[in-house]
Amino acid sequence: MDSGTSGLTRCRAFFLLFVTLLVVVGSAIAQQPGSGTQSESSSAPTALPGALPPTQPLSQAAIGASVAASPAPAKTSSTATDSPDQSALVKLGPGDLLEVSVYNVPELASKVRVSNSGDVYLPLIDYVHVDGLTQEEAQSLIEKRLSDGGFVRSPHVTIFVDEAASQGVTVIGEVGKPGIYPDVADHKLYEVISEAGGFNPSASRKVAVIRRNLPEPIRLDLPRNLADDLSGNIDILPGDTITVPRAPIIYVVGDVGRPSGLLVDNGSLTVLQALALAGGTNRTAKMGGASIIRKTPAGMTQTTVHLKQMLEAKAPDVPLQGDDILFIPRSAGKVAAARTLDVAIAMTTAVGVYAVVH
Repeated sequence: MDSGTSGLTRCRAFFLLFVTLLVVVGSAIAQQPGSGTQSESSSAPTALPGALPPTQPLSQAAIGASVAASPAPAKTSSTATDSPDQSALVKLGPGDLLEVSVYNVPELASKVRVSNSGDVYLPLIDYVHVDGLTQEEAQSLIEKRLSDGGFVRSPHVTIFVDEAASQGVTVIGEVGKPGIYPDVADHKLYEVISEAGGFNPSASRKVAVIRRNLPEPIRLDLPRNLADDLSGNIDILPGDTITVPRAPIIYVVGDVGRPSGLLVDNGSLTVLQALALAGGTNRTAKMGGASIIRKTPAGMTQTTVHLKQMLEAKAPDVPLQGDDILFIPRSAGKVAAARTLDVAIAMTTAVGVYAVVH
């Protein structure tokens, strides 16, 4: 009885063990598909780029974002491309001192000055005409001469302008310091005039700029105060010549309130107008002895002016010309008529010059 019970107990134990093994094995088998799915899911990120389009569009987008983030360099590049190269406007000319070198051939290096005929003498290739050429054009010409002559194979020539005598801006006329001013590229007219010492008191404001390759000068009517109008402040190029002429002056001297030199650059004056600007006549003035002294091709002339009749509107006012001298003598003076002209001219040297604003 006991052995039968013991055998039954063993059978149950084996059966439970078998069932447990089946459950464990079944669970393991049931988990294999899920594990495979999980494996595929975990490997999906690695395989995903292969399923997406190539990365080139993403790179282009990144480039676009980078350009958008830094627009200034792109704009600067565009501006540099659109704006003209000022160096291309500078041309070689007589008097320029050049340093010419050939890469890797130090024996051909030379320092030469452009002659009045526009030529430079260089080793092996003799005279080369460079007047009117830019530095780049002159370099190419010398390279061609060296190559065509069989002296240097594939030469590379460099020209350095040591002294740009032909590229200076010349300022002449009624300025403080007339002369040649080098290195004024990218400067304005007003800046160059200021560098030349500004206008003299007798300077005209009818300025002319003589420019190479232009048949006619550039003529400008500048204001007395340059700050009032900047429209005439044009660009000045290397090689320009700025001429500032002397303004026409009418002198009023003698027995007047304020002997003066009156600038009439932009208009004209009559006898009565000039007399009023000079402070009128003094009480001791000899009204009947007034005269206009004028320089003509035939020499100096003297014309009597009926000043008293003009003031009483009994005679027409007389227009004056540039460099006229209106002389009003003293009634008590004993100046001989023959010396009137000399005395009037001598008086003009000590008068103050005033601009007449119209």
